[in-house]
Amino acid sequence: MTMIADNLHAVAQRIAQACTQSGRPAGSVRLLAVSKTFGPDAVQQAFDAGQRAFGENYIQEAVDKITALSALAIEWHCIGPIQSNKTRLVAEHFQWAHTVDRLKIAQRLSDQRPPHLPPLQVCIQVNVDGGPNKSGVTPQDAVALALEVAQLPRLQLRGIMCIPEPAPDFVAARAVFMSAKAVFDAMVAQGLPLDTLSMGMSGDLDAAVAGGSTMVRVGSAIFGARPTPASA
Repeated sequence: MTMIADNLHAVAQRIAQACTQSGRPAGSVRLLAVSKTFGPDAVQQAFDAGQRAFGENYIQEAVDKITALSALAIEWHCIGPIQSNKTRLVAEHFQWAHTVDRLKIAQRLSDQRPPHLPPLQVCIQVNVDGGPNKSGVTPQDAVALALEVAQLPRLQLRGIMCIPEPAPDFVAARAVFMSAKAVFDAMVAQGLPLDTLSMGMSGDLDAAVAGGSTMVRVGSAIFGARPTPASA
């Protein structure tokens, strides 16, 4: 086995243990391998080890990687900021977009999604704890945005995504994730058929699972220390 395969196995065990400790069913949390700044060879190794869903932050880098690995049945997730001049690339190349935080971006993604592809799966990014350097709609505005996004014809709204500020301990981190779950529940109460809470990374996935996450985004614990980031 490669280092990446070993790391994937260890992360899967960690997720399973977090589910057990939280009284959640095994397999209720998906793993998204965050491959930003790592080349196609690293993705290939993870794919060979059984990983199928990969998250990318830098859109042009991701498109190059998607093209290079087009023969593989990979589910590509855009988890970085989406600006207006990059919506077409996301709409044409990705299966998921986690970082929708404005109706304008959602409308462009819907308009630019090729008709031969299935609807783009999207999450609303929520700035759940008011972090000053974090993107995302406020919790107070999240439901209204979700209801509008859900009406767009070429998108399928799946849930919410958040990237909280680092918390001092497990209890504090879990509380923030539980507040994100409350936003999710408020959307469901409006009749939206959602199933995805994208939250938790290498350092806090245990607290995220305890708080209700259904998808954790893990990079360094799988691929190791990151090389110098590429440009978006």
